[in-house]
Amino acid sequence: MDAFYAAVEIRENPDLAGKPLIVGHRGKRGVVSTCSYEARRFGVRSAMPSVTAERLCPHAIWLPGRMSLYAEVSRSIRRMMEGISPVVEPLSIDEAFLDLTGIARSLEEGSRIARRLKDRIRKEEGLTASVGVAPNKFLAKVASDLEKPDGLVVFPLSDVPARLHPLPVERLWGVGPKTARHLHALSIQSVGDVLRLPRRRLEEGLGASLAGHLLGLARGEDDRPVEPEREPKSISEERTYGVDLVDPDAIDRALLARSEGVARMLRRNGLMARTVRLKVRSGDFTTWTRARTLSEPTDLPEAIVAAARGLYRERIRLRGKGVRLLGVGVAGLGTRASRPALLFPDAREEKARRLASAADAVRDRFGEEAVTRARLVRRPGDSKHDAAPEASSLPAVD
Repeated sequence: MDAFYAAVEIRENPDLAGKPLIVGHRGKRGVVSTCSYEARRFGVRSAMPSVTAERLCPHAIWLPGRMSLYAEVSRSIRRMMEGISPVVEPLSIDEAFLDLTGIARSLEEGSRIARRLKDRIRKEEGLTASVGVAPNKFLAKVASDLEKPDGLVVFPLSDVPARLHPLPVERLWGVGPKTARHLHALSIQSVGDVLRLPRRRLEEGLGASLAGHLLGLARGEDDRPVEPEREPKSISEERTYGVDLVDPDAIDRALLARSEGVARMLRRNGLMARTVRLKVRSGDFTTWTRARTLSEPTDLPEAIVAAARGLYRERIRLRGKGVRLLGVGVAGLGTRASRPALLFPDAREEKARRLASAADAVRDRFGEEAVTRARLVRRPGDSKHDAAPEASSLPAVD
């Protein structure tokens, strides 16, 4: 999807069209989640610190983002993809691979299928997507980025020398900042330079495994299959705060909010968790990660927040420092159907489950903000720390 969060916001409010729009949180701890193409002309990019974005584009419009809305749109587009191919591998909320093996007999036919998908997304969701059609995942990903926004690029192997080799070496999967520095020290700047360097020198600089991986990609080779979504190994939700949380009541409410979010994700995916994890980072970047195993798997916020509160109370020592980041996660996941039936169900748990199911139904129909706990509603007189805005809460998208 093209500038996904920003595009959805413009669809919801056409007055934003043509203006530099940034989705993210302002301030010294904020991060740009994504931005419109008008903002990109000033050098703003996803995952950029907000202070940098404000300096580059001081007249930009900022919005904090609405994750529930973006997730709803993403699920709609995902259903369109699954109507084309049973083999869909999501990469993120705004990107996925589709395997057309046995569906398209050629790249040209794949291009026609891609065009129909793009047209349907535009008609039903009012958004544009950029698609790459290629013999493998790596080239398809590269192709999808070549003509954004609203692009459709077919990338056969025969185009590798002309279209892939001139690109910066950072476009190869596995080349992060550290590897890029090693490659630059070997006078490798472009993808084509990887093939021009003797393999022995490349292996001496990077090791045989990474060198072989990069050489294969530089030739346009990638034999990894498209893998349909598998059950997650863990689920977590965390927030960074623009002002450190110091009020104990504010911290406790943050624990509850994160636990609610994680429990909601568990129920949405039909999962239960046996382990609760807590992550806390103070203003000086000291970070604690703690975990506790539950006696029974759960998908309810009551059990999750009880464990998170216990971990915070017993195993976190802030010593007067505030909370910069707070996250709650779960692991040890299993399907709800695999949980053995209890001979004597806990009455309180059964009541909590009925309430959670009712709240889920309301949220599914009217949005995530339709129902919330009274404990999480901000009241007159809340401390400024309790009302401190989150500096980041959305994953970056491009």
